[in-house]
Amino acid sequence: MKRALAFLGFALCAGPAYLCAGPSEGIAKADPAKGQSIANQVCAACHGADGNSPVANNPKLAGQIPEYLQKQLANFKSVGVGRPERESPVMAGMVVNLSPDDMHNVAAYYAAQTAKPGLAKNKETLALGRKIWRGGDAAKGLPACAACHGAAGAGLPASYPRLAGQHAEYTETQLRAFRSGERRNDANRMMQTIAGRMSDPEIRAVADFIAGLR
Repeated sequence: MKRALAFLGFALCAGPAYLCAGPSEGIAKADPAKGQSIANQVCAACHGADGNSPVANNPKLAGQIPEYLQKQLANFKSVGVGRPERESPVMAGMVVNLSPDDMHNVAAYYAAQTAKPGLAKNKETLALGRKIWRGGDAAKGLPACAACHGAAGAGLPASYPRLAGQHAEYTETQLRAFRSGERRNDANRMMQTIAGRMSDPEIRAVADFIAGLR
């Protein structure tokens, strides 16, 4: 139990650095109207004009914490000759011509949109998903998801992203990517460590449960 509590404390302390380091510094106040114009040209085909992606493998962006969105956009962009912090050939192409101000404005636009609710589809895994979301698994040192993302999955500005209603397929893919180390743009390896303690059935169950949160 002490080990689980210690790990939970680590997770709670690691969040702000994970999500908010740097990209908004020195940037003017966001202009959602400019962000909408950019979103319509660059983002809407995959994520929907209002951020409610109709494709399960593309994340919903509507209502997301703006600092989180801005950080992810910045992380997709290569700096110099180095690899980007978050690798995606598709997203790298989308952000290549975006300035920090553009990312700031796009993030503000999508954050201001209303997220459409999702739906949990698997009744057989609902209890397991609920258990992990609300209480984690002390025996495995797995903290409750709700401890950082809120009981209803609304996130915590500007520390932890909104998860409620997110496509289960996308959430599952990202947890697997964190577990394998394919995705590594989390400070202190917080999400990599958490996902590394989760089995495939646990990942699928909690991803499905998250889709039904509202």
